[in-house]
Amino acid sequence: QVQPVESGGGLVQPGGSLRLSCAAPGSIFSFYAMGWYRQAPGKQRELVARIIKGGRIIYTDSVKGRFTISRDNAKNTVYLEMNSLKPEDTAVYYCNFEGNSNFWGQGTQVTVSS
Repeated sequence: QVQPVESGGGLVQPGGSLRLSCAAPGSIFSFYAMGWYRQAPGKQRELVARIIKGGRIIYTDSVKGRFTISRDNAKNTVYLEMNSLKPEDTAVYYCNFEGNSNFWGQGTQVTVSS
């Protein structure tokens, strides 16, 4: 099974920015929804942001106004622009594509620390 390929994680200071990218495992138009989830140590995986077919976008409350999810149809890629990062944003971030099957990326570490 082809897996989404993520990139862009790393270490950043509080208040900084990062952009995550994820290449879809096929044509982006074949998926009903795509998005980003995260899992912090000792916590359950949670939704961060999601784009649903038709254009509806959902953000978890803690990232509203700071994170932006977007897609590039020509590149079959989804992005997560993260600004004003906080230590509590530290987690492994996973991209997800939902269609006839559910595809998860391998995860990329984001660490926000001074």
